[in-house]
Amino acid sequence: MKGLLSNISGAWEYVLDAVLPPRARAARTKQRRAEDFVLASASHALLGANITTLLDYRDDAVQDLIRALKYDRSRHAASIAATLLAEYLIEEIASHKNFSQKRVLLVPIPLHTSRAKERGFNQIALVLEALPDDFKNGSTALLAPATLERTRATKPQTRLHRSERLSNVAGAFAVPDKTLVAGTHIFLIDDVTTTGATLVNAATPLKRAGASVSLIALARA
Repeated sequence: MKGLLSNISGAWEYVLDAVLPPRARAARTKQRRAEDFVLASASHALLGANITTLLDYRDDAVQDLIRALKYDRSRHAASIAATLLAEYLIEEIASHKNFSQKRVLLVPIPLHTSRAKERGFNQIALVLEALPDDFKNGSTALLAPATLERTRATKPQTRLHRSERLSNVAGAFAVPDKTLVAGTHIFLIDDVTTTGATLVNAATPLKRAGASVSLIALARA
Protein backbone atom coordinates (compact mmCIF):
# COMPACT_ATOMS: atom_id res chain seq x y z
CA MET A 1 0.00 0.00 0.00
CA LYS A 2 2.82 2.39 0.88
CA GLY A 3 4.48 1.64 -2.45
CA LEU A 4 1.25 2.41 -4.30
CA LEU A 5 0.81 5.70 -2.43
CA SER A 6 4.42 6.61 -3.13
CA ASN A 7 3.93 5.94 -6.85
CA ILE A 8 0.76 8.03 -6.91
CA SER A 9 2.51 10.84 -5.04
CA GLY A 10 5.46 10.73 -7.44
CA ALA A 11 3.17 10.80 -10.48
CA TRP A 12 1.23 13.73 -9.05
CA GLU A 13 4.44 15.66 -8.39
CA TYR A 14 5.49 15.04 -12.00
CA VAL A 15 2.17 16.49 -13.23
CA LEU A 16 2.49 19.51 -10.95
CA ASP A 17 6.07 20.14 -12.10
CA ALA A 18 4.90 20.13 -15.71
CA VAL A 19 2.03 22.53 -15.05
CA LEU A 20 3.72 24.71 -12.44
CA PRO A 21 7.49 24.53 -12.91
CA PRO A 22 9.28 24.61 -9.55
CA ARG A 23 11.41 27.57 -8.57
CA ALA A 24 15.07 27.23 -9.53
CA ARG A 25 16.17 26.47 -5.96
CA ALA A 26 13.53 23.77 -5.55
CA ALA A 27 14.45 22.30 -8.93
CA ARG A 28 18.13 22.18 -7.97
CA THR A 29 17.30 20.62 -4.61
CA LYS A 30 15.17 17.98 -6.30
CA GLN A 31 18.29 16.75 -8.12
CA ARG A 32 20.13 16.29 -4.82
CA ARG A 33 20.08 13.54 -2.21
CA ALA A 34 20.95 13.50 1.47
CA GLU A 35 24.32 11.98 0.57
CA ASP A 36 25.20 15.23 -1.22
CA PHE A 37 25.18 17.13 2.08
CA VAL A 38 27.77 17.03 4.85
CA LEU A 39 26.73 17.35 8.48
CA ALA A 40 28.87 20.15 9.89
CA SER A 41 27.50 20.55 13.39
CA ALA A 42 28.53 23.69 15.21
CA SER A 43 27.36 25.44 18.33
CA HIS A 44 27.06 28.92 19.69
CA ALA A 45 25.74 30.29 22.96
CA LEU A 46 23.08 32.86 23.77
CA LEU A 47 22.14 33.84 27.32
CA GLY A 48 23.81 30.73 28.66
CA ALA A 49 21.98 28.36 26.29
CA ASN A 50 23.82 26.23 23.75
CA ILE A 51 22.40 26.12 20.21
CA THR A 52 23.53 23.43 17.78
CA THR A 53 23.33 23.88 14.01
CA LEU A 54 23.80 21.00 11.61
CA LEU A 55 24.59 22.49 8.20
CA ASP A 56 26.78 25.29 6.86
CA TYR A 57 24.45 27.94 5.44
CA ARG A 58 27.32 29.39 3.41
CA ASP A 59 27.05 26.32 1.17
CA ASP A 60 24.87 27.13 -1.85
CA ALA A 61 23.21 23.70 -1.74
CA VAL A 62 22.25 24.25 1.90
CA GLN A 63 20.74 27.64 1.07
CA ASP A 64 18.72 26.03 -1.71
CA LEU A 65 17.56 23.31 0.67
CA ILE A 66 16.42 25.69 3.39
CA ARG A 67 14.74 28.12 1.00
CA ALA A 68 13.02 25.36 -0.99
CA LEU A 69 11.69 24.02 2.29
CA LYS A 70 10.67 27.39 3.73
CA TYR A 71 9.28 29.18 0.71
CA ASP A 72 8.37 26.45 -1.79
CA ARG A 73 7.02 23.78 0.58
CA SER A 74 9.34 21.25 -1.05
CA ARG A 75 8.65 17.81 0.38
CA HIS A 76 11.84 16.56 -1.24
CA ALA A 77 13.76 19.18 0.75
CA ALA A 78 11.87 18.08 3.87
CA SER A 79 12.85 14.46 3.21
CA ILE A 80 16.53 15.34 2.80
CA ALA A 81 16.49 17.49 5.93
CA ALA A 82 14.75 14.70 7.88
CA THR A 83 17.41 12.19 6.84
CA LEU A 84 20.20 14.52 7.98
CA LEU A 85 18.41 15.40 11.20
CA ALA A 86 17.83 11.71 12.01
CA GLU A 87 21.53 11.00 11.43
CA TYR A 88 22.39 13.62 14.04
CA LEU A 89 19.61 12.81 16.50
CA ILE A 90 20.18 9.07 16.69
CA GLU A 91 23.52 9.53 18.46
CA GLU A 92 22.33 12.43 20.60
CA ILE A 93 19.27 10.55 21.81
CA ALA A 94 21.30 7.38 22.47
CA SER A 95 23.77 9.44 24.49
CA HIS A 96 20.94 11.04 26.46
CA LYS A 97 19.38 7.65 27.25
CA ASN A 98 22.70 6.35 28.59
CA PHE A 99 22.46 8.86 31.42
CA SER A 100 18.74 9.54 31.83
CA GLN A 101 15.40 7.76 31.85
CA LYS A 102 13.56 10.90 30.76
CA ARG A 103 11.13 10.48 27.89
CA VAL A 104 12.43 12.18 24.72
CA LEU A 105 10.14 14.54 22.80
CA LEU A 106 10.78 16.20 19.45
CA VAL A 107 9.12 19.60 19.24
CA PRO A 108 9.13 21.98 16.25
CA ILE A 109 9.19 25.74 16.73
CA PRO A 110 5.52 26.62 16.21
CA LEU A 111 4.05 29.33 14.01
CA HIS A 112 1.39 31.71 15.28
CA THR A 113 -2.06 30.75 14.00
CA SER A 114 -2.21 33.86 11.80
CA ARG A 115 1.14 33.00 10.16
CA ALA A 116 0.15 29.36 9.79
CA LYS A 117 -3.03 30.37 7.95
CA GLU A 118 -1.12 32.79 5.74
CA ARG A 119 1.67 30.34 4.84
CA GLY A 120 -0.38 27.17 4.96
CA PHE A 121 2.35 25.05 6.55
CA ASN A 122 5.10 24.96 9.16
CA GLN A 123 8.33 24.12 7.36
CA ILE A 124 10.12 22.51 10.30
CA ALA A 125 7.00 20.49 11.13
CA LEU A 126 7.21 19.08 7.57
CA VAL A 127 10.75 17.93 8.32
CA LEU A 128 9.81 16.24 11.59
CA GLU A 129 6.84 14.54 9.97
CA ALA A 130 9.27 13.07 7.39
CA LEU A 131 11.43 11.43 10.08
CA PRO A 132 11.46 7.63 10.37
CA ASP A 133 8.57 6.24 12.42
CA ASP A 134 10.67 5.39 15.47
CA PHE A 135 11.46 9.09 15.93
CA LYS A 136 7.74 9.81 16.09
CA ASN A 137 6.00 6.91 17.82
CA GLY A 138 7.95 6.81 21.08
CA SER A 139 10.38 4.01 20.22
CA THR A 140 13.35 6.35 19.87
CA ALA A 141 11.51 9.61 20.51
CA LEU A 142 7.98 10.97 20.42
CA LEU A 143 6.95 13.68 17.99
CA ALA A 144 4.95 16.18 20.05
CA PRO A 145 4.11 19.28 17.97
CA ALA A 146 1.31 20.42 20.28
CA THR A 147 3.68 20.68 23.25
CA LEU A 148 4.43 24.34 22.53
CA GLU A 149 2.33 27.15 21.08
CA ARG A 150 3.05 30.64 19.85
CA THR A 151 0.74 32.95 21.74
CA ARG A 152 1.30 36.15 19.80
CA ALA A 153 2.32 37.09 16.29
CA THR A 154 5.85 38.47 15.96
CA LYS A 155 7.69 40.30 13.24
CA PRO A 156 9.92 38.12 11.02
CA GLN A 157 13.29 37.90 12.74
CA THR A 158 15.17 38.36 9.46
CA ARG A 159 13.85 41.93 9.19
CA LEU A 160 15.15 42.97 12.60
CA HIS A 161 18.48 44.14 13.89
CA ARG A 162 20.21 41.58 16.09
CA SER A 163 19.57 43.68 19.20
CA GLU A 164 15.81 43.64 18.51
CA ARG A 165 15.41 39.91 18.04
CA LEU A 166 15.33 38.89 21.68
CA SER A 167 12.65 41.43 22.60
CA ASN A 168 10.63 40.56 19.49
CA VAL A 169 10.06 36.96 20.60
CA ALA A 170 10.18 37.47 24.37
CA GLY A 171 7.11 35.92 25.99
CA ALA A 172 5.76 34.73 22.63
CA PHE A 173 5.56 31.04 23.56
CA ALA A 174 3.59 28.98 26.06
CA VAL A 175 3.05 25.37 27.12
CA PRO A 176 -0.67 24.45 26.93
CA ASP A 177 -0.40 21.34 29.13
CA LYS A 178 2.50 21.39 31.58
CA THR A 179 1.76 17.84 32.78
CA LEU A 180 2.91 16.48 29.39
CA VAL A 181 6.23 18.32 29.65
CA ALA A 182 7.39 17.79 33.23
CA GLY A 183 10.20 15.27 33.52
CA THR A 184 10.89 15.01 29.78
CA HIS A 185 13.88 15.89 27.65
CA ILE A 186 12.92 17.96 24.63
CA PHE A 187 14.81 18.48 21.41
CA LEU A 188 13.43 21.83 20.26
CA ILE A 189 14.04 22.21 16.54
CA ASP A 190 13.98 25.10 14.06
CA ASP A 191 14.90 25.33 10.39
CA VAL A 192 17.37 28.21 10.47
CA THR A 193 18.67 30.48 13.20
CA THR A 194 20.77 33.62 13.31
CA THR A 195 21.24 34.75 16.91
CA GLY A 196 19.24 31.90 18.45
CA ALA A 197 16.73 34.28 20.02
CA THR A 198 13.66 32.32 18.89
CA LEU A 199 14.97 28.99 20.17
CA VAL A 200 16.09 30.45 23.50
CA ASN A 201 12.78 32.19 24.13
CA ALA A 202 10.76 29.17 23.03
CA ALA A 203 12.72 26.98 25.45
CA THR A 204 11.91 29.17 28.46
CA PRO A 205 8.33 27.99 29.12
CA LEU A 206 9.37 24.37 28.47
CA LYS A 207 12.06 24.62 31.16
CA ARG A 208 9.65 26.32 33.54
CA ALA A 209 7.27 23.40 33.01
CA GLY A 210 9.96 20.97 34.15
CA ALA A 211 11.66 19.81 30.93
CA SER A 212 15.32 19.80 30.03
CA VAL A 213 15.82 21.17 26.52
CA SER A 214 18.34 20.81 23.68
CA LEU A 215 18.21 23.52 21.00
CA ILE A 216 18.80 22.58 17.37
CA ALA A 217 18.52 24.35 14.01
CA LEU A 218 19.19 22.85 10.61
CA ALA A 219 21.44 25.79 9.71
CA ARG A 220 22.69 29.15 10.96
CA ALA A 221 22.37 32.14 8.67
